[in-house]
Amino acid sequence: MALPSVARRTFVSNIPRLNVLTGKKATEPASVGAEGPHRRDKVPSPPKREEVATGVPSTIKGDWVLFHPVYTSEELRSVDILHRESKTFSDRIAYNFVGVRCGFWLQAQTLPPNHESMSLEELRKGGYIMDERQWLRSIAGVPGMVAAALRHLRSLRLLRRDSGWIHTLLEEAENERMHLMTFLSLRKPGLIFRAMLIGAQGVFYNTFFLCYMLSPRTCHRFVGHLEEEAVITYTRCIQEIEAGRLPEWANHSAPEIAKDYWRLEPSAKLLDVIYAVRSDESTHRFVNHSLANLKPNDINPFALREPDMTVKGKKIAFDRDEAKQYAESRIVFLTNARILEDPLVASIHSS
Repeated sequence: MALPSVARRTFVSNIPRLNVLTGKKATEPASVGAEGPHRRDKVPSPPKREEVATGVPSTIKGDWVLFHPVYTSEELRSVDILHRESKTFSDRIAYNFVGVRCGFWLQAQTLPPNHESMSLEELRKGGYIMDERQWLRSIAGVPGMVAAALRHLRSLRLLRRDSGWIHTLLEEAENERMHLMTFLSLRKPGLIFRAMLIGAQGVFYNTFFLCYMLSPRTCHRFVGHLEEEAVITYTRCIQEIEAGRLPEWANHSAPEIAKDYWRLEPSAKLLDVIYAVRSDESTHRFVNHSLANLKPNDINPFALREPDMTVKGKKIAFDRDEAKQYAESRIVFLTNARILEDPLVASIHSS
């Protein structure tokens, strides 16, 4: 049975419109941020001299990104390493494309039994752990952008709504791009790396573009398996930092771009960033495996609201029936919320 069709936003006469992703009124100031109150919005910093002279801010902060979660401490530690077993031929194709962690993330070997007595240099020389340079990401932001572009063009061709897929895919692409921007602030790549990145991006973008036209489900399953590996990678990174095997990152302050994006405390460390990135990857794992379980015309339940990390970090995906139930529950909740925003209804309800 096809999932119900619903607009991403609904307008109700004489009732203040809510943001379906945050529950805030449309009349609230945009500077609050789509993801929650921004610390820099509470106490505005004095403008710089060049900003006073030109009237143009030197940097843009706050509500300048698409929706993305801001995690609680409990959510950051609610991510499990999960794997979805292949059930169909297309599933097996997707998993085989990932291969043995296929080079999108450089992986370390299993630590030897006597690793506690080995020095940091011995562990690195033996290939058992990675140094700080090996965690740099490159083309993970491509799949979401390709899928969103193709869904956008499909909507234009068919002259009908997209059922909410485009926004979620764009949010994923931007989230992965912000990961890269964050890690680039730690390491400045040279010309050789940049040249390799251009080549890899060109090949991967066009390959994924063609594959998505042939089988969107296989592509989402591929990304889901890829994100499984990302969760493993960042879990390992967290373990190595906390065990003292990445000393350069142990007390490294979080980059300013990360503090702004994830709404981190001013005293946040790089470890806090890694926890947030791992939670993001768990979200992509859950969302892509769930989308792979849907049909192209089914509503994307995550366009209404995503479940919190205690679900996304512990469950590999929604099946089609679960996605339908979740979407329907969100529609009911948002409908009731809008009705209760009516002053007359609210007064009756409170009495």
